[in-house]
Order: sequence, then C-alpha cells, then structure tokens
Amino acid sequence: MMYTTEKFDPATFAPARFESDGEIQLRGQQIPYHTVSEDNVFYDASGKPIASIFSYSYFRSDVKDVANRPVLFGFNGGPGSSSMYVHAGFLGTTRVFYEETDRATSLPPYKSMDNPDCLLDIADIVLVDPVGTGYGVLLDENSADKFYGIEEDAEALLVFIEKWLHRYGRWTSPKYLIGESYGCTRAATAAGIAATRSHERSYALAFDGIVMIGNTVTTGKYFEREVPVEHAVVAFPSYAAIHWYHNHPTEETLEAFVKRARAFADTTYLTALYRGESLTGDEREDVIRQIQDFTGVSRQYLTDRALRIDDESFRLEVIKEKGASVARFDGRITRPRYVPEAVENVTGVYDDASSDRYGAFFFGVLTGVIFPKLNIHLDRVYVPAACMYDLYTKKDRWNREAPMGTTGEQLRNAMCRMHGLRVFFTNGYYDTATHIGIIYYMLNHAGLPMDRVSLKGYPSGHMIYIGEDNVKTLSDDVRSFVEGAMPSD
Repeated sequence: MMYTTEKFDPATFAPARFESDGEIQLRGQQIPYHTVSEDNVFYDASGKPIASIFSYSYFRSDVKDVANRPVLFGFNGGPGSSSMYVHAGFLGTTRVFYEETDRATSLPPYKSMDNPDCLLDIADIVLVDPVGTGYGVLLDENSADKFYGIEEDAEALLVFIEKWLHRYGRWTSPKYLIGESYGCTRAATAAGIAATRSHERSYALAFDGIVMIGNTVTTGKYFEREVPVEHAVVAFPSYAAIHWYHNHPTEETLEAFVKRARAFADTTYLTALYRGESLTGDEREDVIRQIQDFTGVSRQYLTDRALRIDDESFRLEVIKEKGASVARFDGRITRPRYVPEAVENVTGVYDDASSDRYGAFFFGVLTGVIFPKLNIHLDRVYVPAACMYDLYTKKDRWNREAPMGTTGEQLRNAMCRMHGLRVFFTNGYYDTATHIGIIYYMLNHAGLPMDRVSLKGYPSGHMIYIGEDNVKTLSDDVRSFVEGAMPSD
C-alpha cells in the first residue's frame, strides 16, 4: 500500500482511539449515544504489530443492561473497500442526503443529514474498515498474505469480532453481519469458519443473522467463476429492469415486468441458447422479438452475438439512441458515450458513472462531516478502496483459493450448524455488478435451509440505499429482520 503522508511510519505505529457523544431523534425518541473509533491491531508471534482493522462503534448510552441488545457489524466489499458507503449511506447516525439519483455532477455541495432511519434505537452498530482499507492499515508488507484472501480476510474479521466482544463485554448479545458486495463473501465465509473451524483453530462464535446486500455468495469457485449456467440467463432480469426504467416498454410495474422476464429467461431463452443453430427460422425470430421486448437491444446486436447478451455491451447498447450508456453498479445512472468504441470490460469498472457521481460525495460527507462528529483527528490517509486486482496489469494481490469450500458451501455449513441463523438477501434490480438473478440461481443450488432464508428485490442498484425511498425501505426491512421477521417481496 502506498501512503502519501510523511508522518505515517509503520515502525513507530501507535494505535489510535477517539471517542465522542451525540444525540439523534429516532421514531419519536431522543437517543443519546457514545462512539469509539479505534485501531484493532494484529501482532505476529514476536509481538510486532503487522496490521490493523479500524472500527467505528456506535453505542446507545442510555441502556443499562446490554446483555440482550443486538450488535450489527457492517462492512463493504471490494475486496479492498472501506466501510465508507454503508457508513455514510445508511448505517451511521449521519448520512448523505439523496436527491436526484442520476446526479448531474460529482462536485459539491454535498448535503448530509441526521439519519432518521438509523437502527441505533434497537441495536449498537459497528462499522469495519478491513486491513488496507479506510483507516485500516497493513503495517508489514510481508504479512499481506495473512489478510489478503477469501479465507484470510474472513478469519481476520472473526478475530476482530472476538476481541471486540471481549473488550466491550458483549458475548451474550445477538450478533448480526451486514455485508455489501464482496462483504457477502466475507460474511458467508466468516460464518462458515465460525461454525466449523479454520485451518488452525475453532471459534466459539455464533451469529443470529446475516444481511447480504448485492450478493456475491455463489456455488462456484468464487463469484461468477465456474458456475455452470449461461450468464445471459441469470443476468436477464437485470437487463429487463434497466430497459423498463429507461425505455418504458410497458405499463406493467417493475416487479411484474421482471417476473415475466425471468420466466422467459428460465425457459424459452435458456433453451434457445442451448439449441443455437438448430432453431428454425421462425423459432429464432420469435425468440429475438421477445428478447428485444424485454431488454431493448437491437436485432443486429442479437444476431451478431448468437442471441447472447453480456453486461459490458448491454450497458452501451440499452440507451445508445439517447447517446448515453448506463452504469455498472446502478443502471439508473448514465453517462455520455464519449468514446463509444471503449473496451467496457476494462474501462467500465473504473469509469463507472455511479462511482463518479457518488464516490466523491460519500467521501466528502464521511471525512468532512461524520469524522469531525466522531472526534476523529488522524494523520493517516483514508483509503476508500484499495485495488487488490488491477485490470490493466492483471496483478492480483487477493488469494481467491478457498480450500474450505465455496461461499455457498460455507453459508450452508453456517446455517446447518448454527441452528436458528437467518439470512436476508437484498439486491437492486438495476445492479449489473451483482445481478439479482445470481441469487435466484444460488438459492436453487446451494442446499440452504430455505425456511430461514428470505430475498427481496429493490428498485435500486448495487448500493440499494441510494435514494430517500430506498434508504428508508432497506432500513425498515433490516429493522424488521433484526426484530425477528423475514422480509421478502
């Protein structure tokens, strides 16, 4: 990791800790709270500090008996992402104020507000910056392989949670994981290890529930790898949703249109892709017509690609007549097609319109508004996201091998061994980074105890909480889940 501040020296590293107090109005109550933002240091066998997870803990301070008070551990994904988005987006006591979703610019002014949907009235909240992200740091480059990997990262989270529970005397509290994107991989793997064991030890740690936002749990080797299914089929509901949003092909509701699209993809479309050139002329034309009705792509597009749609070209195709393309993380958000011939699968991740509109916005609110309220004064670079995999150089710092099992297997291990563990999958219909169709497929093949699983789709993108209606709905659903309900469509 490259640091640009001269004062940060790993050799003289000293753990930081900041405290603050505040109040917030939630559901007609004035809620006082105390925060602790701190390093959680990992040491090698010689006692040398090698890394730190940085955490932001919000405690409701007028609760005398916390033995049964839930604790929510929230984190983003990446791998390499800080907790910036879930912190400033919907879990913290202060969050961004959402106006028009497809913001005209990424430039300030940036509006923020007391979060009226915060869950602090019913649970204490801990936001987590993994090693090398946010204020979390890797102090010893030679120890990177202890943290940068699917299983290594999950076990570091477990060690952090274990120590946090010791420090604050919360072992008897109900415990929930809220992971977004790769954070779903982290949550499933951590829960699986906690329910069984790691390569070196076991954990006496049980979770009451997991909220998955923008799912990356899979039956394949890891996300979207070695899953024996046509990607165009599992992605089809998202393509249909984005077409519905921008081109208004029907008077149906979003949910009704997506439901029909999914039924078509699961049957007629899947069969057509399997049959390929054996389709008769009339059969082929009928399939093309239906694909166009559901997705808005052109006939030429489909004939050039043997009826297959892929994420990168679809984002360039769906509103090309308007001179624009849609964002990978949120298909509601657009950008002009400045370079139509750009290789989207290389540039799209880095030149994503939703990251452009919201990256600087969230960073500005987090570091300029939230951190001062938390009394954080730290001379350390805050890394919103570290690039663990570089699409340009193909350099990969992340160990994607998972000998203890795929994330789907790990989640199954956790749910079968932690009797009562419930899982709530949430996904935006307009998300082409983690398609909602991937959840449908995974749930049909992972062997999970479905009486403890629920799924809900939202009229949003990867960060479901973008939009005042969405942040309220998601927060209300998570609240219901923590209180024992199983929200669903």
